[in-house]
Amino acid sequence: MIDIKLIREDPELVRENIRKKFQDEKLPLVDRALELDRLNRAAINEASDLRAKRNQLSKKVGMLMGQAKKDPAKAEEAEAVKAQVKADGERLSELEGLEEKYAAELHAVMMKIPQIIDASVPIGPDDSHNVEVQRFGEPAVPDFEIPYHTDIMESFNGIDLDGARRVAGNGFYYLMGDVARLHEAVLAYARDFMIGKGFTYVIPPFMMHGAIVEGVMSQSDMDAMMYKIEGEDLYLIGTSEHSMIGRYIDQILPEASLPHTLTSYSPCFRKEKGAHGVEERGVYRIHQFEKQEMIVVCKPAESMEWYERLWRYSVELFRSMDIPVRQLECCSGDLADLKVKSCDIEAWSPRQQKYFEVCSCSNLGDAQARRLRIRIKGEDGRTYLAHTLNNTCVAPPRMLIAFLENNLSADGSVRIPEVLRPYMGGKERLERCPKV
Repeated sequence: MIDIKLIREDPELVRENIRKKFQDEKLPLVDRALELDRLNRAAINEASDLRAKRNQLSKKVGMLMGQAKKDPAKAEEAEAVKAQVKADGERLSELEGLEEKYAAELHAVMMKIPQIIDASVPIGPDDSHNVEVQRFGEPAVPDFEIPYHTDIMESFNGIDLDGARRVAGNGFYYLMGDVARLHEAVLAYARDFMIGKGFTYVIPPFMMHGAIVEGVMSQSDMDAMMYKIEGEDLYLIGTSEHSMIGRYIDQILPEASLPHTLTSYSPCFRKEKGAHGVEERGVYRIHQFEKQEMIVVCKPAESMEWYERLWRYSVELFRSMDIPVRQLECCSGDLADLKVKSCDIEAWSPRQQKYFEVCSCSNLGDAQARRLRIRIKGEDGRTYLAHTLNNTCVAPPRMLIAFLENNLSADGSVRIPEVLRPYMGGKERLERCPKV
């Protein structure tokens, strides 16, 4: 959500930003916002003038009534002034209703106009135009066949999809034994990795009110992702970043307390509507998963520096587990409307011989802060909007695919990288189990 002042001062900049995001259908929103803003300000100004006039007339009525005892003509004049006060009062009520109406309509329009993207964002209509920036680690293809990820898990008696379908339907899973333990080991390692970077560990609420949902994401993303609790103003979180940022709603943060650097654990719940390819089945695209997240609330001048730090933390984490990754810069058409700049960290899949997304790092500028009224109080006493950022630390079900494929041996065992061994009871390898 951008500032209405920007539309007033430079509407063409806002239109050009919409074009860069290939959302030409939203171009009329700029003129509609300007018109609603004009009508709203006109109503506010007229109402303000009427209030001032009413105060003056009310004083005049009192004065005339005091004079009416000596001069009957003053009584008639007082009645005329009273009639004017009444008429002005009716008009004022009408204007107050118009103010509320125009403000609500303007807010709805402003919520649909995308955030101004950073000048460094590559321009393109969709994710096929995302740009590879750099690679970390050598992608390798072994000289033996790599099974599908659920087949690898089944070789350790580590997953039950059929049982999950009976209980909850498609898009759910049971993880068991060493695979379940590996899942938790990755989360615990990621938690400690981020604590070691100076982040505060947090377990947030796993549900949130609709006002928070509206504050942290666009309506289209909300409809595509969120599960709503029937009969209540509560939604299951699709990522902990949402409830973590929601914590700051209507808060004024002392400038000296920033930045706030947080790492949160949560289960996540997503609808994941639509058809997906064969490689996105199993535990790649699911309705329920767990995730470790990074969140930063900072001063505007520091947000791009934090953006660079966050995605590099993901690279460092994955490389410590011997997983090759690359950074992929998201193009303008692939950016959600609240994002200023975003990149994906993609892990190498030896089986597919290509990279796939495992982390997403985003700088949202002041978009969430404006919607949720998250402000910073400077040393001079003035307040200004904070900037917010988020990045996936690890989402183990998807991350496990990269882990298992990149650490699989020809005999079917999986090597445990040294950094994970303390979380796996010292185990160095996962050994295949006999079928039951």
